[in-house]
Amino acid sequence: MTASPEALALVAVAARAAADKLAENIVAFDVSDQLVITDAFVICSAANDRQVGAIVDAVEEQARIELGQKPVRREGDRDARWVLLDFVDVVVHVQHVEERVYYSLERIWKDCPVIPLPADVVAGGTR
Repeated sequence: MTASPEALALVAVAARAAADKLAENIVAFDVSDQLVITDAFVICSAANDRQVGAIVDAVEEQARIELGQKPVRREGDRDARWVLLDFVDVVVHVQHVEERVYYSLERIWKDCPVIPLPADVVAGGTR
C-alpha cells in the first residue's frame, strides 16, 4: 500500500508552508505499510518555540486554504516543543531542534520510503 494522492498533496502543501517559515530538515515518510491510521509523516524542526508555533500555524492555514483540510487534532501547543497536527491521512510533526535530536523520528521510520518533496522546498525555506 502507498500513500494516497490526497495525502501526497497534503505533504507537499505542509512542506512548502513549513519551508516558508524557515523550518529546518524537512522530510516526509510514507508510513502506510507500517501504520493503518495514517499514510504519511512530515517532520521538520525549528530553532525556538515561537518558530515552532509559526510553522504549525502556517501549515494549518495553507492546508485549509489550498486543500480545504483542517487537522482533526492538534497536540503540544502548550509547550511548543513538539507540536503534532493530525490530518488523518498525514501527521505533521514540528519539533524544536533539541526534541528532534532526542526523539530521532527518522531513525524510527528509516525503513519507510521517503516521499520526495517539491523541488521548490529546501530545508531553510522556499526558493
